Amino acid sequence: MRHLIRNTALATSMLVGIGAAHAEWPTDRPIEMIVAFAPGGGTDVMNRTLAPYIEKELGAKITILNRPGASGEIAYTAMTQAKPDGYTLSSLNTPGYLTMQMDRKVRFDPKKVCLVARIVEDPGAFIVQANSQFNSLKDLVAYAKANPGKVSIGTTGLGTDEHLALLQLEKSAGVDLTPVTFNGANEARTALLGGHIMAMGINVGEFVGSEKSAFKALGQFADQRSVIAPDLPTAKEQGYDVLMSSERGIAMNCEVPEAIRTKYSDAVKKALDNPEFQAQAKQQSLALSYRSSEEWNKELPARAERLAEVWKLVKEQK
Repeated sequence: MRHLIRNTALATSMLVGIGAAHAEWPTDRPIEMIVAFAPGGGTDVMNRTLAPYIEKELGAKITILNRPGASGEIAYTAMTQAKPDGYTLSSLNTPGYLTMQMDRKVRFDPKKVCLVARIVEDPGAFIVQANSQFNSLKDLVAYAKANPGKVSIGTTGLGTDEHLALLQLEKSAGVDLTPVTFNGANEARTALLGGHIMAMGINVGEFVGSEKSAFKALGQFADQRSVIAPDLPTAKEQGYDVLMSSERGIAMNCEVPEAIRTKYSDAVKKALDNPEFQAQAKQQSLALSYRSSEEWNKELPARAERLAEVWKLVKEQK
């Protein structure tokens, strides 16, 4: 009995200590945010802009570490393999996070990936150089029909929203397009400016926030025109059945205590509500669309189901 009482007291003391540690998170140790794409792209810029406001809410330093490649798999693998103490998290982008699991056996355990907070939902678009002969998706399609396979379009990987939009346009318009993969939107943008590709996939927010004098958009892949690009026709308006958007948010290892994940999610919400950040978000044309961990996880299965239908186009191509 004495052993039982002593062991019970010890266990209680340990639980109290663990609870206190959770309550104190974060300490003076920096939090590492792994960004799944190269510097300069929309995901990278968004996280670097938002980080100081989250730091203010948490009273902790956030260090950005870019780990591009494999449509985000490298970042998700690093995040799930790190110690689940709340000091390592990653950006998370759909559709890439979902479609990579449809395409191959990934190197991370999806059961360890917990969505913490969605920040943005942004429709896709195709852009070209400002002096391009193409002024609409119809122009691009007409050229592609006359020159099968010669229209090269930059994407950030297999199964990303740009790639899936490309496949949908191929099917809807009956054309043959050539995808060219880059580690991030900034690399693709540089290739487009250099004339190495004819067009590139990008999110509307990234285009609106870029140096538009160098580019022009041909159409956006939304049900309705985005409020940040009301003058840009949708693909459906131009006669093509293409619908694709990108979500950008934050994920943690599911083994991280829920109290820590919730605390970070709440900090993100407060940061997004900060008028100073909202002013910067407007300058960057961020299509802010917050979802809490619970809300985002609840919505994900329906999105995955829709993407599974689109993913059949990838299988048909193989």
